[in-house]
Amino acid sequence: MKFELKDDYIELFKLLKVLDLVDSGAEAKLIVAGGHVKRNGELETRKRAKIVSGDVIELAEVIIEVF
Repeated sequence: MKFELKDDYIELFKLLKVLDLVDSGAEAKLIVAGGHVKRNGELETRKRAKIVSGDVIELAEVIIEVF
């Protein structure tokens, strides 16, 4: 899955919500805080991590390429 940034960055929990991978922002925050998301191959637990162009986000079997 690919995601095109409209701004300089998007916060991680907002990215998950925008792509309809979760039902709510609160659910996205729980998933991130629970250690279920990887950013560029590393565990990412910061809900408001700034995702920028070139980042690769993994959630379960879903891989998101940000450009």
